[in-house]
Parts: sequence; structure tokens; C-alpha cells
Amino acid sequence: MNNITYERKINYYETDRMGVVHHSNYIRYLEEARCFFLENVGMPFSDFENQGITIPVLGVNCTYKHHVTFGDTLLIKVHVKEYSGVRLTISYDVTDKKNGNTVIIAETKHCFTNKDLKPINLKKANLEFHNKFEKLKVT
Repeated sequence: MNNITYERKINYYETDRMGVVHHSNYIRYLEEARCFFLENVGMPFSDFENQGITIPVLGVNCTYKHHVTFGDTLLIKVHVKEYSGVRLTISYDVTDKKNGNTVIIAETKHCFTNKDLKPINLKKANLEFHNKFEKLKVT
């Protein structure tokens, strides 16, 4: 279960004056898809937070290919690209459900931290989650 697809319908308020989704909204869609992914692989964000672990975003790389408008539906395929125990890279392939066009190609880079935002090694902090991420890595 390394590749999970999140489906997201576009709301009117997410569009700009030209009637297309404003570019900044895609970052929110990636976060929604990432939360959906983690929940579906048995590691919801709430479980990390309950153990004092956070997963801040270190960087986002996003290439825009096609636009979508109000009422369109995105399919966001999410998978773990890299995982080291301390750092995590998630990749996203975002397509338009109606025509299959690639809308964006993106990745987010993260690290694991404690409640004081100090980097931690997930293998030491939560072996169960570490093992799940190891199994999810693209090989």
C-alpha cells in the first residue's frame, strides 16, 4: 500500500479572477493528501502528536503543468520517495480526474521533531512508525 490516491473536488472560493485554482491552494491540497495518506497507512497525525512528535515541512517543490477550475476533481497520488529516520520526502502526482492531464508534480520534504522542535530519529522515538515508513519507501 505504497501508493494512495486522495480525491479532491475544487471549490469556487479556491479560484482566482481568471476562474482557475489559485496556485497557492495546491500546497493545501498536498497537505490534505499527506494527512489522508498517513491515516490510511496507519499513522494518523494525531498519533504522532500524542507522542510529542511533529513533522514540519522543510521545503516544497511544485511544477505546474495544467490548470483546473471550479467543479473539477483532482486525483492526488501520494507515496514516500525517501525516508532516513530523521528526514522524509513525499511525492505527489496530481491529475485531473476528467481528462487525466497532469496538473502538478510535487514533493514535500520533512523532518521529525520533538515537542521542542528539536530533530529526532524516528527509529529511536517510535520503532513501529519507523518500520512502517521503511516498508513504504520506493525502492
